[in-house]
Amino acid sequence: MAAVKKGDTVVLVGTRKGLFLFHSRDRKRWSSRGPYFEGDTIRHAILDPDKGKTVFAGVTSEHWGPVVARSTDFGGKWSIPKEGPRFSKESGISVTKLWQLQKGHADDLYVGVEPAGLFRSEDDGATWSSDDGLNYREGREKWEPGGGGLCLHTILPYPGDSKRMLVGISAAGIFATKDAGESWSMYDAGIRWYGKQKLYDREDLSTCVHKMVRDPQDPAIVYQQNHAGMYRRTRGDPAWKIIENGLPISKSTGGAFGFPIAAHPHDRATAYAVPLVGDYNRVTPGGAMAVTRTTDGGKHWTKMTKGLPQRGAWFTVLREGLRTDSNDPAGVYVGTTTGQLYNSRDDGNSWQLMADHLPQVQSVEAGIVGGR
Repeated sequence: MAAVKKGDTVVLVGTRKGLFLFHSRDRKRWSSRGPYFEGDTIRHAILDPDKGKTVFAGVTSEHWGPVVARSTDFGGKWSIPKEGPRFSKESGISVTKLWQLQKGHADDLYVGVEPAGLFRSEDDGATWSSDDGLNYREGREKWEPGGGGLCLHTILPYPGDSKRMLVGISAAGIFATKDAGESWSMYDAGIRWYGKQKLYDREDLSTCVHKMVRDPQDPAIVYQQNHAGMYRRTRGDPAWKIIENGLPISKSTGGAFGFPIAAHPHDRATAYAVPLVGDYNRVTPGGAMAVTRTTDGGKHWTKMTKGLPQRGAWFTVLREGLRTDSNDPAGVYVGTTTGQLYNSRDDGNSWQLMADHLPQVQSVEAGIVGGR
């Protein structure tokens, strides 16, 4: 097994049947490790972005239950806690799945779960505390699940401000806190009504957010792939703004449909998405694989296809299936539910097949060994 060295790029691929780890010095030739947690679903795994040497994996195990496992030697040995995040006994709610892991400020580690909930750990996932302000928020009983369940799938801490955070819950909507989770407000004005061009004129009307990312240079700017379109919003905006020029429009939802969205690691106003036909047919349009990119904050999107299959590629990419690394030029990675993993070494301009015949890809994450 090839050694993982400082400076290597590491790509973590969570699948329906375990976790796969790829690493490379030049992003041309890749070595692989795994699968780890064979037979278990890994919806998300991350490389600690600050220390660049610890892997966290959200494992939904039939034996252990939903837990966050940790490895400090890239899968050589795993630390598995006795239990994962839990709701209070009084709530009558039980965690069934882990959806997203996210490092916060200092040593904080967050996890989003199903049924929708947010939990924080200060000891690398050994123990967890509940964000009661969100998890037991008044009106929770009215939250509706999306097609994938009632899941908290997006956690966006605010760089430099530990009190601010944005989360996405399918299909309860978008929630923001300015007081470290003591209270939360909704954030959904400007999003289309399903299948219509009418826009929500209130913040507290639930929408089916699919994924959100912050702009790499201005964290107040957020891009959102919603069930009913693509959007952008910044602090002070009264509502989300539609940003769909260049994207295919779904007949069923009335807007650009897809699941993932990823930000460029350092280029302002640059993000990536993977359009799909629509909610009734969640595959790439025309069976042609494409990743779209905006470099102007969503004013226009450009289709990138060089090296991607253009015939018979009826692929689906899930909400965690698209990521960038922090190299320059940036690497971009996309995994499909039929087990293909593609990568780009040049900001998405051209693509190569990195791995094939994997189990259904649930998530892709990338990092640099030794830190950002």
